[in-house]
Amino acid sequence: MKDFLQTQRHGATLVMTLNRPERKNALTRAMLREMKEQLSRAADDPEVRAVILTGAGGAFCAGGDVKAMNEGLNETGTDEEQISVLRDLMEVSRLLHEMPKPTIAAIEGAAAGAGLSLALACDFRIASDTAKITTAFAKVGLSGDFGGTYFLTQILGTAMAKELYMFSPVISGKEAERIGLVNRAVDAGAAMKDAMDFADPLANSASRALGRMKANLNLAAGGATLTEVMNLEARNHVASTGTEDHKEAAAAFVEKRKPVFRGA
Repeated sequence: MKDFLQTQRHGATLVMTLNRPERKNALTRAMLREMKEQLSRAADDPEVRAVILTGAGGAFCAGGDVKAMNEGLNETGTDEEQISVLRDLMEVSRLLHEMPKPTIAAIEGAAAGAGLSLALACDFRIASDTAKITTAFAKVGLSGDFGGTYFLTQILGTAMAKELYMFSPVISGKEAERIGLVNRAVDAGAAMKDAMDFADPLANSASRALGRMKANLNLAAGGATLTEVMNLEARNHVASTGTEDHKEAAAAFVEKRKPVFRGA
């Protein structure tokens, strides 16, 4: 059986590759269950300090498998049972967004529907300037899933998120960079290389501090009050002072050298 999800370690960076190139890496339930398991492991693995999500064969992810959706229109199960299954699969987005490590989407070609939602769940997005990015849901009569409405609203604001969802335009990676949807637009074919270069300093940084920064920023983005954010900042800052990486940084400052962080 073909491995539709491939994982490979590059130092402290875990690369997770969606591997259905003949279907532009369209998602299946089995793929998503495997992603959920792999991301849960990565979140708890101290040897993994950054995660890159990408796709094989020149595409990121075309979203849900529409052909499979059509074939499954008459599948059994009550609405509530189907909601429960979908909600469980959507945990993939939460893991990408909340795991205490930087997550990066390397986007070539199509990033559509739930595939775009997964990219939006990541902390950073590196896209080729010719990537084709679209919410797509309106074109297939669906309202959207995998947290895309939340993430797009947080990144671009409500008005732009509504436009991109309801009109479903296809925008290039270059245009996505212009409006702030992706962090970098790079030459076609270079998204993965640039994502690795982007990940390297993060994977070799003070990982626990980065995880706590991410928690602070996510809380702020979620509409928390200043008091709530400062309470978490204080807790996380004090916790960070007890890490080996902080002690190493302090020693390196005194000794006038570059610190060597180990994620501890």
